[in-house]
Amino acid sequence: MQSDKIKKGQHRAPARAMLKATGLNDEDIARPMVAVVNTWSEVTPCNLHLRELAEPLKAGIRAAGGTPIEFNTILVTDGIAMGSEGMQASLMSRETIADSIELAVRGHCLDAVVVLAGCDKTLPAAAMALARLDRPGLVLYGGSIMPGRHHELAITIQDVFEAVGACAAGRIDENELEEVENSACPGAGACGGQFTANTMAQALTVLGLSPMGANDVPAVHPDKAEQARRCGEQVMAMFHREHSARDLITTESIRNAATVVTATAGSTNAILHLLAIAREAGQVFELDEFDQIARNTPVITDLKPGGRFMAPDLFTAGGTALVIRELSRAGMVNDAPTCTGQTLFAETADARPADGQQVVRPADDPFKPRGGFGVLYGNLAPEGCVIKLAGHGRLEHVGPARVFDGEDAAFAAVQAGEIQPGNVVVIRYEGPKGGPGMREMLAVTAALVGQGLSDSVALVTDGRFSGATYGFMIGHVCPEAADGGPLALLADGDEVRIDVDGQRLDTDAGIESRRAQWQPPAPAVTQGAYARYIAQVSSASTGAVTAFPFSTPTPYRQPERHSHRNPQPERSTTA
Repeated sequence: MQSDKIKKGQHRAPARAMLKATGLNDEDIARPMVAVVNTWSEVTPCNLHLRELAEPLKAGIRAAGGTPIEFNTILVTDGIAMGSEGMQASLMSRETIADSIELAVRGHCLDAVVVLAGCDKTLPAAAMALARLDRPGLVLYGGSIMPGRHHELAITIQDVFEAVGACAAGRIDENELEEVENSACPGAGACGGQFTANTMAQALTVLGLSPMGANDVPAVHPDKAEQARRCGEQVMAMFHREHSARDLITTESIRNAATVVTATAGSTNAILHLLAIAREAGQVFELDEFDQIARNTPVITDLKPGGRFMAPDLFTAGGTALVIRELSRAGMVNDAPTCTGQTLFAETADARPADGQQVVRPADDPFKPRGGFGVLYGNLAPEGCVIKLAGHGRLEHVGPARVFDGEDAAFAAVQAGEIQPGNVVVIRYEGPKGGPGMREMLAVTAALVGQGLSDSVALVTDGRFSGATYGFMIGHVCPEAADGGPLALLADGDEVRIDVDGQRLDTDAGIESRRAQWQPPAPAVTQGAYARYIAQVSSASTGAVTAFPFSTPTPYRQPERHSHRNPQPERSTTA
């Protein structure tokens, strides 16, 4: 056991003495020691209940012969930080969470890991850490919030953001805005649409890092505690099988996860996170693969933000297992191992749709013929960008640019009614370095929806979009403006052409003639965590990671036990 390094032998008596001070006895210490990494916080409903959920999880570990050791780590709540400078910390927190999990587990030589995750960045961070550690480990998502109710309609936090724009446009009054605000979030759980948290929870299930069905159960559902206990037992089974995250995160499983994301019109943030997870696991998976997958995968679920239903509805309809079953029947996903010891297809073979469900359709009768995102290139995005296609059917747009240096200026212009139908709203200097932190543009996109402009304008940014965003939106433009990317040279009135089928984002404005007059901006922050992030972060086209993703971790098992694994790619370790 890894933990033998801190607990076996006479010379480890001081360590054992300190462990006994926490309430452990000799029998507890002799067992495999399992990290229970909790992202509990009382700042957000997404993670509010995870303190209680840890108890049945730890009980499952004990019942299966292990000793749970609980830690906590940070989170930054997107729904609260959105539209403020606090949102700069969101994507940065992914790296800090992954780092803190790695340090706590390695620092105490623990044998296995379970991460309790909730809000958006805690989910990919958990997977990234498990990939680095290469030890038995899995992730349990705290689950979706239940829908709010307003005028007998089910609503989510997305509706609050859109109500802000509707109020500014005079379509609703302040009293109705307050009613929506007071009704949208009825209790514990992460945002209820197919936004980033639910998208990534589903992706981790498909990657095999979460037991099938466990992440589907809503936060306040009475079965959630039993799922937590099951995860405790499963991680001990993984320990005894010597089965680790790197056995699960392969090019094939990443492709499966990307397929399910596009088939559910999930968050474009999943592209960023799956690229990061792949690199932490030493797998080569390139940005353009997402476009190929999206072109060949229909949307088979009717989920918000573009559809009618929410994550609890998908759970009732048949869950992730039903989605995978429909895709596997169409030959769109491949079988792969999972944390339970069963294969993906074995886990979903008995999936059945609930009577009368309208959330999931067969792949030959989809809601839309192609997936919910695409990847574009062109003279405005030489290294690529990501377009979100959920909630509309447009595949091209041509219009004059309205250029803003930062989200705040763009939001003010939208609220003031300065954006006209046909415009291409360009928000630059919001990339990983320029923001810093690659903020999500939900405040702007929701305001556009609220003002009735979502079907007539496009938005282009080197920042990101919330999973709650829908409309003709392009993000992750690379290189970013702060690195001298072409968006930095664009000017008001320049014609911008978007062609999804042609994979193009272009202008004929002759922007390179302006480069001699362009000066790189000074770093937004020069000390602390933000400054370190600016100095280290890679392009969004490679996942916006700060680690050295192609280094080989210390193996959990003896080297000869790794012979079945895919060889590590020969790639540079520079970002």
